[in-house]
Amino acid sequence: MALTELTKGMLPDQYRQMERAEMEERVREIKKELGTALFIPGHHYQKDEVIQFADAVGDSLQLAQVSAANRQAEHIVFCGVHFMAETADILTSDNQTVYLPDMRAGCSMADMADIYQTERAWTALQELFGDTIIPLTYVNSTAAIKAFTGRNGGSCVTSSNARSMVEWAFTEKPRILFLPDQHLGRNTAYDIGVPLEHMAVWNPIIDTLEFGGNLDDVQVILWKGHCSVHENFTTANIEELRRTRPDMKIIVHPECRREVVALSDDNGSTKYIIDTIEKAESGTSWAIGTEMNLVKRIIQQHPDKDIISLNPNMCPCLTMNRIDLPHLLWSLEAIMEGESGNIIHVDEGTAAEAKLSLDRMLARAT
Repeated sequence: MALTELTKGMLPDQYRQMERAEMEERVREIKKELGTALFIPGHHYQKDEVIQFADAVGDSLQLAQVSAANRQAEHIVFCGVHFMAETADILTSDNQTVYLPDMRAGCSMADMADIYQTERAWTALQELFGDTIIPLTYVNSTAAIKAFTGRNGGSCVTSSNARSMVEWAFTEKPRILFLPDQHLGRNTAYDIGVPLEHMAVWNPIIDTLEFGGNLDDVQVILWKGHCSVHENFTTANIEELRRTRPDMKIIVHPECRREVVALSDDNGSTKYIIDTIEKAESGTSWAIGTEMNLVKRIIQQHPDKDIISLNPNMCPCLTMNRIDLPHLLWSLEAIMEGESGNIIHVDEGTAAEAKLSLDRMLARAT
């Protein structure tokens, strides 16, 4: 294998030409040979061809924590996206190396808030509101954004603990800057009683606060970012199901728009959705509003239930869905050959500040 291909992130042709069965057998051989020195975490949104080899399957933070707790693992091959691998690198020890099999694997939401935009926004918001704001960031964000919240007294949140972290933040300051997902921030703040008319939106493209009322009323400043997958679930999808399938319960992720969450029967994190379907009675009918790979897997795991995607025209997340079997095998063979590539490393200063943000969440969230 040419090292230049590895460092450039170019998948060698030999992997494109291999049969699936051959690749699967080789992955099994490498896993057996490396034993406990290798750990493969797989995010819920990954393809089945990759998930079959995962040593743990879960949400991004959960997988980073499991990786950090696995002290025997020298090589952590993260089947997810860039921000997830960054979080794993932040939490793991110095003798553990985190790899991302395909360096193109990213999250469009995380990319909607870069550190330069955020620093500009923070300066402008301080001029408007003074020292009255605490920043919170969804874990679906870059290490640099996590570090920003860490050094400014804020914290990370997950979709599972967003409510408890928003409640905590309001004990620290009267206002919150929530980034990068406006929908999770809006849904969470609304659920704890913040009126929609007390929420402003920061537009990072034109460096402007979008708000038509009295600035003194602003309690939550939402970053104008979103998940490109969850934004595609609409009220029209729900209205059609209510008309054609009134028996079907609708459960969505809180990254969906406020009006979609409001019309659904239930909403919650990926884990909450999985657990809800698991506990549901046999024969019940469900429409799920989240990423398609996960919905398909839930359907396969629950043949006793009638389950569909809320949006029948949905496709898997293209950015979350980059890692495939050829890239996984390529990454594993590079490790076997002692080559250095596809490594995710967060610099020491950024990692320390980002860990502050993560630790504040882990100390308080329930």
